Amino acid sequence: MAEALQGISLLAATISMGLMAGVFGLYAHTIMPAFGKTDDRTFVGAFQAIDRAIINPWFIPVFVGALVLSGLAAALSIGEGRRDPLPWALAAFALYLPAFLATMRINVPLNNAIKAAGDPDRIDDLAGVRERFDEARWHRWNVFRAFASTVAFGCLAWALVEFGRTL
Repeated sequence: MAEALQGISLLAATISMGLMAGVFGLYAHTIMPAFGKTDDRTFVGAFQAIDRAIINPWFIPVFVGALVLSGLAAALSIGEGRRDPLPWALAAFALYLPAFLATMRINVPLNNAIKAAGDPDRIDDLAGVRERFDEARWHRWNVFRAFASTVAFGCLAWALVEFGRTL
């Protein structure tokens, strides 16, 4: 039973981490560069819309789940005969934790501030809203999140390989 739970947690952690690496990566190489080429009104409106859309019943469990499940996978890898995946699952947790914290301490407050600016049709100083948002800072931390979650995904994939070798 413990072995099955370990395998399920590793698989679920790997899937959720892969999804998060994809989300952060898509923002890094597509969404933010595209938004960067828009006028202020389009930027503010589009960013507000996409940020509202991402807060949904699909994203939040995956975002939090990548952290919780990688920690659980590491914890369940402790024990006689189950240690091979441990360093990889632990590394994934250690990599994703700062990405999770950066999201909560940097990206989310910036997201909330741009949403609090209100309807772009009613904002007098769209350039000021965009400037205060600090696109470069948001993007820089998102690239960090994309890198960390991608490496964490690789670690979890290897943890699955190691788990399979212990069967």
